[in-house]
Amino acid sequence: MANNFTSSVNKPITETSSRCLTESISTAHNFEVTSYSLLQGMGAGKFISTNTFSVSGYGWNIRIYPDGLKEGTDAYMSAFLCFCSGTTDAKVKFTFSLLEKDRKVNKLESATNTFTPVGGTWGWENFIANNKLKELLSCNDDCFTIRCVLTVFKEPGIEDSTVIVPVPQSDLHTHFANMLKDGEGMDVTFSVRDQLFDAHRCMLAARSSVFKAELFGEMKETTMKHVKIDDMEPSIFEALLHFIYTDTLPSNCEVDQNVALQHLLVAADRYGLDRLKAICEGKLCERIDVQTVATTLALAEQHGTLQLKNACLRYLSSQGVLQAVKETDEFKHLITSCPSIMVDILDIVAPPSVV
Repeated sequence: MANNFTSSVNKPITETSSRCLTESISTAHNFEVTSYSLLQGMGAGKFISTNTFSVSGYGWNIRIYPDGLKEGTDAYMSAFLCFCSGTTDAKVKFTFSLLEKDRKVNKLESATNTFTPVGGTWGWENFIANNKLKELLSCNDDCFTIRCVLTVFKEPGIEDSTVIVPVPQSDLHTHFANMLKDGEGMDVTFSVRDQLFDAHRCMLAARSSVFKAELFGEMKETTMKHVKIDDMEPSIFEALLHFIYTDTLPSNCEVDQNVALQHLLVAADRYGLDRLKAICEGKLCERIDVQTVATTLALAEQHGTLQLKNACLRYLSSQGVLQAVKETDEFKHLITSCPSIMVDILDIVAPPSVV
């Protein structure tokens, strides 16, 4: 009997495992408020809000109450997150940051809440005192930005983890970058001003229909191993090649400057690289100021970048901006090169009255 008991105890035990997964999805939404002083005096409970933005299938917006959420809180600006659409019981964590003109955080609040009914709000009645806000506005052209970072937690799920096979991250772009760097198998050379760039015809043709027509179509470059480009800076063509091989912008700072981005957008449009064009458009939208808005608006008009054009027009509609821009040489060139743009500027700055 003792021997049988010992044999049973030493018998191997079969093991399986599972794990509980709690997933979350995060996004950030920036709410820029200009000419804030004109909003004060709306009355308690009156608010302005963002457009509805979506996170994990739920709709949200940010609400700001210049004169407070209710009577007795008029010494403060109130700030709330509103649950606009989606299934009930949305558990979220969110932060509200008050950003100054230079993106410096002046005020930060965070909370975790489960939104049950659609239309529910959660936030801070006393988000910032109006006397403190007045000091901030005086140094920031009467404007500020509320940045909301919102994380939505999904329902926990159970996953059988008996067999887990780790999959390495894709390094396809690294291999193509090495192809460009090593030079093996290159069969076409581009002469850009005084610099030479070697490349692979098949890679260029696969990424750009324009290059495909030039290198494999009936155009003269088809039989040529040397293609000359006189109307582009070497640094721009180098960045263009880097994107074609890696689908990313190069890391050097030069290409991230405003003028270089404008030239790179023109090159992307010329060779039908829509993703690169959109990347440049997005970066240029973040770099609009008095000195750049006129040239950027002309670029947007000439190359059909609607989002960039609208961003420029919104900037020009800000209080006092147009007068400062009109004094620049770039604005005078804009009126000469794109006279039709004045109609759009007038529509934004002085919209027609409704009869």
